[in-house]
Parts: sequence; structure tokens; C-alpha cells
Amino acid sequence: MNIAFYKPYGVLSSFTYEATSASDAGKRTLSEFGLPAGVYAAGRLDYDSEGLLILSDDGGFIHRLTDPRYKLPKTYYAQVEGSPTPAALASLRDGVAIKGFQTQPCEAGVLAEEPHLPPRDKPITPHGPTAWLQIVLREGKKRQVRHMTAYVGLPTLRLARVAIGPVTLAGLLPGRWRELTAKEMRQLQPRAAQRIPTS
Repeated sequence: MNIAFYKPYGVLSSFTYEATSASDAGKRTLSEFGLPAGVYAAGRLDYDSEGLLILSDDGGFIHRLTDPRYKLPKTYYAQVEGSPTPAALASLRDGVAIKGFQTQPCEAGVLAEEPHLPPRDKPITPHGPTAWLQIVLREGKKRQVRHMTAYVGLPTLRLARVAIGPVTLAGLLPGRWRELTAKEMRQLQPRAAQRIPTS
């Protein structure tokens, strides 16, 4: 089974975890959302981020979706603190050096209006002007979007992944899931199968 799930803010991308400190105790996991038995997340989404996860019981399918050689685009909406400048956006698009690696070129731009995302349980309290960016990555380092926006002076306040390839959050609310359609599977498979050669 292959499903799209809207992971809420403040939920781990796993079904179980072992707390390593008192602050980790009681964290929510995927186990509370009635997801089908035997599925696992194709990739991860940070605890303090929200949005689309694809889960599957097919290990080969998960591998094709997560292997960076396949360059599957992932689209994020990031609410950032500050006013994006052309230079900052150009830096994001060209790639920046963070945490010991150089990010690949990506798509980055300012959204004309605030996206229609459900209210979050924990409210955002900015200290100045904010803006919403749309960022499309074809790689997935840990907390990459947050590190990228911080590097150009635009700390991320809220982060939502809204699409993985052709699959979007359309029709889903936080904590809800649905099966991928036959059309989505057809669209995903060729994208996943078109591997980018490595040198």
C-alpha cells in the first residue's frame, strides 16, 4: 500500500522512538494516526516541520523515492523572518555552503500571498516582518531548508512540505491520509526510474 499523509507539526516521522532525555519524553509519533500496518515513511520530515509524507510497504518503491540519484523534486513553503532580497534568493538558487556541504541549485521565490495552511497548534511569534518562500529541492539533507534560509539571513519560522513530485497535500488535513491514486503512481514511477548518472 502506498499512501500520502499530512504529518502535523510536533510529530516524529517514525512509529516508535526511544527518548534520550527528559525533554524527548512523550513526543508524538505516527502510531497515533491509524495508518495501515506495515507501511514506513519514504524519507523524513522534521519534528517541528509539517506536511507531506509518502509511506509504503514496498521497500523498493521507498528506495526509489529517497535515493538522491533520482532527483525527485520536493516542494516546501517556508515562512521566514525578514524581507527576502534578490541577492538572498539568488544565493538560495545557486546553492550555499552549510554544515560541511554545498547545496545543489534549487528553485526559490517569494509567494505572492500567504498559502492556505491550517492553523498550527503552536502559534508563530515573529519579531519583525515575515515572508513566505517556495523552495523546490532535489536533495534532502537534515534540516536543509532551515539551514539554507538561516545562511542568507532569513530564519525559518514555519516549514511545510506541500509536494513530493506529483503528489500534493490537496484534500488532506493534518493527521489525515489517503492512498496514492493510480495516476500518481504512474507519474511517480517514471520520475523515480529516471536515475541521474553519477560520476
